[in-house]
Amino acid sequence: MRLVIAIGGNALLERGEVPAASAQREHVAVAAGPIAQLASDHEILITHGNGPQVGLLASESQQDPVLVVPYPLDIIGAQTQGMIGYLLLQALSNLLPDRVIVSLITRTLVDVNDPAFAAPTKFVGPTLTPKEAGAVASSYGWAVAHDGPHWRRVVPSPRPTRVLELSAIRSLINDDTIVICAGGGGIPVTSRTDGSLGGAEAVIDKDQTASLLAEELAADALLLLTDVSCVMDGFGTTRARAIRHTTPDQLDAIDFPSGSMGPKVDAACDFVRATGKPAMIGALGDAVELLAGTRGTTVTT
Repeated sequence: MRLVIAIGGNALLERGEVPAASAQREHVAVAAGPIAQLASDHEILITHGNGPQVGLLASESQQDPVLVVPYPLDIIGAQTQGMIGYLLLQALSNLLPDRVIVSLITRTLVDVNDPAFAAPTKFVGPTLTPKEAGAVASSYGWAVAHDGPHWRRVVPSPRPTRVLELSAIRSLINDDTIVICAGGGGIPVTSRTDGSLGGAEAVIDKDQTASLLAEELAADALLLLTDVSCVMDGFGTTRARAIRHTTPDQLDAIDFPSGSMGPKVDAACDFVRATGKPAMIGALGDAVELLAGTRGTTVTT
């Protein structure tokens, strides 16, 4: 089978966790084992989120006294693609020394007129207290929003329209290469009036890009790995209920948070509706069981 696997940025750096390199290596190691196991029988393409990592680097750049202007989000997106791609590449190479594995810097085209630019929803960076959130909003002009009981910075998250390195990705996976690409949903770029490309101040949802890639590459399944074991109806409430097997129509009837589970559910439903193939949502270390349907949430027609 051909599998597209999307690893959540919050699964690589959990909410409230100190953003040390050692912590991210440990989380990558948790993901690498099951992915390496799947790679023995399947073609594998891996994407990953970068919200916590983007927020960390953006904050450091904003506070750097040497910089007159902080680094824009497209460049920070490229930095995190390289960092997380390297960690995944290293972990998988150690487990699969005889396989060819490539981490590819990837750009994703978005529409400059996407309404998301005027309505930031994508969480980036660490959790903040109300006082800290007010301070960064006032000092830096950042948009902030509730993320559960905490606050976090939010940035625009336009919908991906095309992965610009798709041809190279297809060639690599057709040649039995394990491909790590489109980290953070891809570096966001827009088309200028003269036909050239420019970076965009945004972070694309990696699950939407993973769904797009899975459809374009005729994947047999889409696996969305995150920091929770499955999709929950009523998450965080006394009526919370695990959803194990479901359909896009059934999920449409449930309201999921736009900054967390909502994009994953939307991406899974988009892929299932477009292809008739299954999508699975579950925990970082459960990739093998997700594909088998014994853990997580499976979405089918």
